[in-house]
Amino acid sequence: MAGTGTPPEPPDRTADAGRVLGRWKNWLTPVVLSALVALGLSLLYMGNILTPQKHLDHMPIALVDSDAGPPLPGQTRPLGAEVAEQVVAGSPPGEIDWHRVSRAEAQRQLSSGKVYGALVVPEDFSRAVAALTTADAPARPRIQVLTNPGTGSLGSGIASQINQAAAQKASLAIGGQLTAAAPTGTAKVFLADPVEVAVEVGHPIGEKSGNGLGAFYFTLLLLLAGFMTGNIVHAGLDVSMGFADAEIGPFHLREPTLRISRTQVLLAKMGMAAGVSLVSASLVMLAAITILGMDAPHAWQLWLYSYCAVTTVSLGVLAIIAAFGNVGQLVAMFVFIAFDLPASGATVPLSASPGFYRFLAVFEPMRQMVDAVRSILYFDAQAGAGLVRGWLMLPLGVVVALLFGFGMTRYYDRRGMRFEPGHRS
Repeated sequence: MAGTGTPPEPPDRTADAGRVLGRWKNWLTPVVLSALVALGLSLLYMGNILTPQKHLDHMPIALVDSDAGPPLPGQTRPLGAEVAEQVVAGSPPGEIDWHRVSRAEAQRQLSSGKVYGALVVPEDFSRAVAALTTADAPARPRIQVLTNPGTGSLGSGIASQINQAAAQKASLAIGGQLTAAAPTGTAKVFLADPVEVAVEVGHPIGEKSGNGLGAFYFTLLLLLAGFMTGNIVHAGLDVSMGFADAEIGPFHLREPTLRISRTQVLLAKMGMAAGVSLVSASLVMLAAITILGMDAPHAWQLWLYSYCAVTTVSLGVLAIIAAFGNVGQLVAMFVFIAFDLPASGATVPLSASPGFYRFLAVFEPMRQMVDAVRSILYFDAQAGAGLVRGWLMLPLGVVVALLFGFGMTRYYDRRGMRFEPGHRS
C-alpha cells in the first residue's frame, strides 16, 4: 500500500552576498584563474619589450660601399672598403646580418622590407677625406644612415642606432689616422672626428601611417574583430538554440532547446561567422581609411585580405570553443591575443626578441598577418615583402580550424554527448 505521507520539503536555497562570499570554494576558481592570467600576460608582454638590444639575433641591415677611390696615400684600396670591414668586424657575432650590397640593391631591399635600415659609404668618400688635409676641402665627408619606418618604428630605430654608432666609430678611426699628420693643434681637433653622419629616410611611407605603427594597429583590429565575431556568434546562437540564457538588464529569456548535434551547431556558427566577418572587416576599413584617412594605396586588396583574416580568426575561435566549452574562450584569448601580440614582430622586431617569441612566431597568425598588411600598406603589395606568406597562412588556418573543430564535435557526438535539457555528458 502506497504511503500517504507528504513529500519532504526541498532544502532552503535562499542566500545573500555574505553567504556567497563566505564560502571559500567560491573564491578558488576566480582567484587562481585571475592570478594565472595576470602573471602570464605580464611575463609575456614585458619580457619582450624591456631590453630588445640585448636579444639581437641576425638583424638584417644593408651595408653599401660605393667608394670609388682613389686610395689615400700609403693605402692600397679606397677608404670605404676599410670602413665596411671595420663595421662588420666591430659587430658582436650573431647580432647583425650585414647585407653587403650595391646602392641599388640596398634600395630594393629597403623598399621590400627585407632590411631595417642601411649604412651607405658614398662614391666620393675617399676623395672627401683626402681633401680635409688640404686648403680647399669642400665639406666634411659623409656617411649616410638610411632608416626604414615601414618595418616599424622600434625596429627601424634600433637599426638606426646601430648604424650611427658604427659610422661614429669609423669616423674616430679615420680621425686617428688624420691627426697623426696634422700640423697644428687646431687641425687635430677638427680632424679628430671628421665624418658627418647623415640620417635620412631610406624608404618613405605616407604621413598618415603612424610612423610605421599603423600596420600593427590595423592588424590588431582585424585580430580583435575576428576574436569578437567568434565569441558573439557563439553566444548569440547558443541563446537562440536554447543552450544558454539571455539576460538584458532585469529581463531573462530562455528559448526552447533544439535537438541538434554538436557538429551541426558548429557548422551553423561557422557559417554565420563567415557572414558576420564581412561586416566586421568592412567597418574596420571604413573607420580606418574613410573616416580617419589612413594611407592605403591598395585599398581593395587590403579589404579582401582583411575579410579573409577576420574570417580565419573567427573560425579558429569557434573551433577552440567547440572543443573546450566555455573555458575555450579563455584558451582562444591566449592563442589569438596573449601569445600572438608579443610574437607578431610588429612592435619589437623578432630579430630583437628572445628565442621563445621567435618560436611562437612560426605558427601564431598575427606574425603572418602583420607582414601581409605591411606589404600592402608600405611596400607596394610586393609578394616578397611578406604578402605571399600572409596569404598562405589564411587557408592553412581555416583547414586547421575545420579539422580540429569538427574532429572534436564528431567525437563528442559519437560518444553521445548531446545538447539536451538535463543531459549530463
